[in-house]
Amino acid sequence: MSAHVDEDTFQQIKQMVRRFTHERLIPTEQEVEETDALPESLVDEMKELGLFGLSVPEQYGGMGLSLTQEFEVIAEVGQAALAFRSVFGTNVGIGSQGIVIDGTKEQKQQWLPGLATGDVIASFALTEPDAGSDAGGLSTRALRDGDDFVINGTKRYITNANRATILSLMARTDPDQKGARGISAFIVPTDTQGITIGKHDKKMGQKGTRTCDITFENVRVPAANIIGGTERLNQGFKTAMKVLDRGRIHMAALAVGQARRLINEAAGYAIDRKQFGQSISQFQLVQAMLADSRAELYASETMARDAARKFDAGEPITTEAACVKMFSTEAVGRIADRAVQIFGGAGYMSEYPVERIYRDVRLMRIYEGTTQIQQLIIARNLIADHTNGTRL
Repeated sequence: MSAHVDEDTFQQIKQMVRRFTHERLIPTEQEVEETDALPESLVDEMKELGLFGLSVPEQYGGMGLSLTQEFEVIAEVGQAALAFRSVFGTNVGIGSQGIVIDGTKEQKQQWLPGLATGDVIASFALTEPDAGSDAGGLSTRALRDGDDFVINGTKRYITNANRATILSLMARTDPDQKGARGISAFIVPTDTQGITIGKHDKKMGQKGTRTCDITFENVRVPAANIIGGTERLNQGFKTAMKVLDRGRIHMAALAVGQARRLINEAAGYAIDRKQFGQSISQFQLVQAMLADSRAELYASETMARDAARKFDAGEPITTEAACVKMFSTEAVGRIADRAVQIFGGAGYMSEYPVERIYRDVRLMRIYEGTTQIQQLIIARNLIADHTNGTRL
């Protein structure tokens, strides 16, 4: 899969996003933290800049960035509070990519142009009260009734649910099949009768992001709304895994962006802060914390770029995506902890951004597959390869 955007144009896009992040988003962080909401004027600016359509192919009105290019852009936006990326992130990633990767020509023509402009917002409805890491344990059912499917169940922690126009919904279409088999992916408009979207959750961090429960009571959707058409009945788990592999590189880009911001904040404070008659940046134990953080950032960047390059070349990246997601999100947690430590007492105060970032990045080790799930994926694939004679 080659990039559709030439390098000169891409560099212009990247610089535009960088300026927008530093001039418009970062100065608004405190307002978002206090109000738990994004100014709609900023959302409109994001639409005008094309941020909702970064990964939508150009023929449908998007930018058509490769995953390698998307990584670089999201790492720029990721230096600001995560709420800003969240508002368009489901359109760029998990909400839209099932349609981009496996959708029919008609589904792409119907939905991708609106997703690219932000006039349509997509959410990825996989997690349930009793099925998160165990995605194969879904209990939401979609049972055939003539030319339709009737959906009943509940989804939990669905990002942008209260903004969403459509849901990329995973539901069990064959109750007799256990685990991942028997699950189908549907495009479900949120104005369909029987859908109830709950109040948005109050969270430890990431103020301004929106996650909600969604309840489905006899929600009727046409069989044609199966992503990829009826020939992909019971193939939804495969679609979900393709989406999540790609999404984990997107998560790594966010971790990289937050890590860059933390290191910049910590280094700047260390240079300015005086103790014992000198800048604390001259203390070797402070230098060690900065050095460890910089090394982990470099490792995260390098891993993510390598995995993105392989994805763009059409290579399978399930193991690489799990490695990158696990390492980069764990690393940014350590980097945030060191940043607070370098700030000392000031790092615990809300007037400094490292306090908020410390809380915000904690979620990154949980969503889109916990660290422990990534470990299982990596280990299982390694053991399977070794059993089949493949050595590293």
